[in-house]
Amino acid sequence: MRTHFCGLIDSSLIDQTVTLCGWVDVARDLGGVCFVDLRDHEGIVQVVAEPDADNADNAAVIAAASQLGYEDCVRITGVVRARHAVNDKIRTGQVEILAKRIEVLNKAEPLPFHAHENPGEETRLKYRYLDLRRPQMQQMMRTRTKLVAALRRYLDERNFQDIETPILTKATPEGARDFLVPARMHAGEFYALPQSPQLFKQILMMAGFDRYYQIARCFRDEALRADRQLEFTQLDMEFAWVNEADVQNLTEDMIRHVFREVKGVELANPFPRMTYAEAMRLYGSDKPDLRFDMAFADIVDLVKTCDFKVFADVANAADGRVIALTAPGAASHSRKQIDELAAHAAKYGAKGLAWMKVETLANGREGINSPIAKFFDDATLLAIVERAGAKDGDLILFGAGNAKTASDFMGAVRLKLGKDLGLMREGDWKPLWVTDFPMFEYDDEAGRYVALHHPFTAPAVDDIADLRANAATAVSRGYDMVLNGNEIGGGSIRIHSSAMQSAVFELLGIGAEEAQAKFGFLLDALKYGAPPHGGVAFGIDRIAALMAGTESIRDVIAFPKTTGAQCLMTDAPSPIADAQLAEVHVMVRPRKSEVAG
Repeated sequence: MRTHFCGLIDSSLIDQTVTLCGWVDVARDLGGVCFVDLRDHEGIVQVVAEPDADNADNAAVIAAASQLGYEDCVRITGVVRARHAVNDKIRTGQVEILAKRIEVLNKAEPLPFHAHENPGEETRLKYRYLDLRRPQMQQMMRTRTKLVAALRRYLDERNFQDIETPILTKATPEGARDFLVPARMHAGEFYALPQSPQLFKQILMMAGFDRYYQIARCFRDEALRADRQLEFTQLDMEFAWVNEADVQNLTEDMIRHVFREVKGVELANPFPRMTYAEAMRLYGSDKPDLRFDMAFADIVDLVKTCDFKVFADVANAADGRVIALTAPGAASHSRKQIDELAAHAAKYGAKGLAWMKVETLANGREGINSPIAKFFDDATLLAIVERAGAKDGDLILFGAGNAKTASDFMGAVRLKLGKDLGLMREGDWKPLWVTDFPMFEYDDEAGRYVALHHPFTAPAVDDIADLRANAATAVSRGYDMVLNGNEIGGGSIRIHSSAMQSAVFELLGIGAEEAQAKFGFLLDALKYGAPPHGGVAFGIDRIAALMAGTESIRDVIAFPKTTGAQCLMTDAPSPIADAQLAEVHVMVRPRKSEVAG
């Protein structure tokens, strides 16, 4: 139907006849001369319909052009010529098309929004086919396509095998909830959609496949937010006969390669490494954003005997932490701005946010403006300022609580300040490996340990008795790749011993009978010469969003769900007829509200 793409017309085609297909982006009738901006996925080109003595059908062309409306689907044949008024803002701005024939292929009705508008989220998702036509969305999706292609090329060239793993698999709920699929041929039994291909890729290593990858669809029935969806895509990888450095070095090189190819960006070589303990101590996050400084200063030792009970009580508690965080140049913050920071901290568990404004440090106490300064003697007050690294014009914020809570809310405050103060510069890329994660964390509500990564991650110690005796402080062989405060990939060296895997299950409160029922196939496979192996998975959606410059992964997923887990375009999820439910041996319980009614 066409000879060329709209956005690829250039001066090399001058005097040639071309046929283009696309949507009318703008149509202007100037009285006898009509201008049409015609758009396809490659871009926009200007089309002109004007009087032409050599073209007997010219009147019909002008008449057709004058009737064109926004988003009409058309085919236009014309001659490329140099443009009188050059438009340097678009790729085709040196040329235009003198129309010889215009065909309306499909007339568009009035649209719910304009392609150059940014409508609300619900409107965008309800009319996703229109939203995706917008040039910025086309560019974002193209970035994703380039990313996936670059990853595949890199791995194919290094002899990784692309192997598909099952979508219908066994429910092994350890972490997020599974999506369940009733098995029609096995009444009362269910498949689960995979949260990841984790166990299958490990078994591939045991089966002798040295290097595996897959662009895998994964499913987790969990609450949605900007960087999470019910279904998502990850680059899944596994290696046999490797240690941490082997996995990290290759995947780091891969990420450098794809950023160079897709974005023209050179990332650090090598990526810096930071332990989990250090990341939490300095930044209150296991995915610190290193585009700006503002590291924490611990002041527990300075406030244990102070008169400020809030600090003193926490400082003398077994797991207490008192943090000072200096915001450069923020002493000018108003009380309202500080209250907004306190409200933000409260979302993450803070009971308050104390503060000091360092106005003129040379004046000692008199140069410090703070409602809590009166609780400290001169020496302690100045020691706090010095420990915090504050200078004239800086604002010091304080967080106190148990170590985890204080780290969490002060980490959130640090990120908000980084944005508010403009410290996150566009175009900065700060990658990082976070290593040496805790093996377990204790879940007070469940009354047991849970795996920080997943239950198949190898501990740093090989001795089972040592692991049992020191479970609370055990370190794993897990690692995460972080970029600009986003975890873009995570992995570990796996357990390759059946005895160690059984011991880890036991520490997680999974008894031998339950372990056999859920993971018997894995425990069996580990008995038959399983090699040391490890791997990693990268979030395609998150990396694409970072490359595209958007904060929401919904912008780089063609048909995402809302935060309410719905597809507004297709109205999914939706009720299923009783007859269809009966085929899969399922009966739906009435909602509580219906029973109460």
